[in-house]
Amino acid sequence: MTLTDAGPLIALIDADEADHQRCRAALGQLPLPLLTTWPAFTEAMYLLGQAGWKGQQALWTLALREDLQIAAPSSDQNKRAAELMERYSDRPMDLADATLVALAEDRGLKRIFTLDNDFHSYRLHDREHFEVVP
Repeated sequence: MTLTDAGPLIALIDADEADHQRCRAALGQLPLPLLTTWPAFTEAMYLLGQAGWKGQQALWTLALREDLQIAAPSSDQNKRAAELMERYSDRPMDLADATLVALAEDRGLKRIFTLDNDFHSYRLHDREHFEVVP
C-alpha cells in the first residue's frame, strides 16, 4: 500500500501533465493499492475536472476497482491534522497534506507518492522523514 497525494493521481491520468511519464515509471515500482485521503482525492477530482468528466471518470475508476483506496478519517486523525496545520502554518500546510501526514502517522507509513516538495520538510511524529517517491 502506498500513500498518495493528489499530484501523482492527476499526472497518472493526464498524459499532458509534465510529470506523467515520471509518475507512470514510479508507479511500476510501488506496491498497490494506492492510498489517499478524501481531501487529496477531492483536490485531484477538482483539478481533473477542469478538463472535463473524462479525467474525473478515470479517477473514479481507480477508486471503484480498488487500485486507489480512500481512507475515512478518524476523530484522532482529524485532531492531528488540525495540530499539523497549526504547526506548519508558516508554509502553510493545506488540508490534503495534513490529512496525509496524519494518516501516515496513524498507519505507520513512511513512503509517499507525491510531487509536493513540502513532504521533504514534514516530519512524522515530529521526527521521522518521509520517503518521497518519485
